[in-house]
Amino acid sequence: MRFERFIAQRFLPRDRKSYSGPLVSIATYSIALGVIVMILSVSILRGFQKEIRQKVVGFGSHIVVGSYAMGNTYEPTPIDITRPEVELIREAPGVKHLQFFAEKGGMVKTEDQIQGVIFKGVDAGFDSAFFASHLVEGRLFAFPEDKPSNEIIVSQTIADKLHLNLGDKVRTYFWQTDTYRARAFEVCGIYNTDLNDFDEHYLVGDLRQVQRLNEWDSTQVAGYEVLVDNFAHLDRIANSLLPLMGYDLTLTTIVTRYPALFSWLDLLDSNIILIIVIMMLVCIVSVISALLIMIFEKTSTIGILKALGTDNSSIRRIFLIKCASIVGRGIVWGNVIALILCWLQHHFQIISLDSASYSMSSVPIDLNPWIFIAVSLGTLAVCVAAMLIPAAYISHVQPAKSIKMS
Repeated sequence: MRFERFIAQRFLPRDRKSYSGPLVSIATYSIALGVIVMILSVSILRGFQKEIRQKVVGFGSHIVVGSYAMGNTYEPTPIDITRPEVELIREAPGVKHLQFFAEKGGMVKTEDQIQGVIFKGVDAGFDSAFFASHLVEGRLFAFPEDKPSNEIIVSQTIADKLHLNLGDKVRTYFWQTDTYRARAFEVCGIYNTDLNDFDEHYLVGDLRQVQRLNEWDSTQVAGYEVLVDNFAHLDRIANSLLPLMGYDLTLTTIVTRYPALFSWLDLLDSNIILIIVIMMLVCIVSVISALLIMIFEKTSTIGILKALGTDNSSIRRIFLIKCASIVGRGIVWGNVIALILCWLQHHFQIISLDSASYSMSSVPIDLNPWIFIAVSLGTLAVCVAAMLIPAAYISHVQPAKSIKMS
């Protein structure tokens, strides 16, 4: 291999005045551009999927366990938190956290506005990291031991629509059979997730408020929310929990609850595939063109090498080594530039978005090193495979004719 590498480094074009010199540069730039576009496309679309998924899961968790009648009646049927299923779910493989919740529909009325809302009640065991990371003002509500907390957090959307500020009293009316019950809450925090379908409706507060409104005791809740350690394993974990459920319980995943949203997110994968295929074709055409021109330009040299006893496989390796170096340079430069662009966007949010349309305020980036590795290895493999097509021409070069032509 030393011989082939030596020849590849010595006699293949370095002179930009040669026919193949500029084409080699163009091929390098094309591969670098293709790698940049592929990495950015995959990182952005994966980041978009990840961001939307995290926000939806933040509101509704990965899996919800509730009464079998939960989805069939307006008023939820309570289930007990002392049931044996609770500990079985907590100890199940893949389950990261279990928490209790209850929701109550109602409306908030101010002097000049009325807004329909869903009050989501949670307890002290609630995983509050999601709402804490999206707070724009104030703090999360406390859980006093002696009485239900009157503090709530509201979304920026509701706060702007109803002109609410921190410390304001919120008069809320909840439907109860044929009548309603009023409660006064205090706004202690304002959050913003840019997920309009949820921000327009949800208030979050103490679970005990919902228990009082529904006349439940302290052990009764609407359901259990289950968080898993890996979203990719959601279906498998959900199927493993089904045998643990009692006859009166039902289990639904976040994908089942919001099928249209997750179907839309899955469609983004087809966009990723289309972009990758197009960019790979650009890289293939660039490499094949550069290699063909090099072979045609060095036909006489190929004849001389054959006359000196070099076989076709060695000559092919010479050109493949040179083309591999071209592809390698393009991949390296593409990775470096893509990494810089991804890092800048990830940390400084240079490119902004309309949150009303995209459910986020800036272009999301998934800085996953496996994206860079997969794109680089895939580009290298496809380009090297494409080189074999023009390299086959070398076996048809006849030494006598090529030397005579030179």
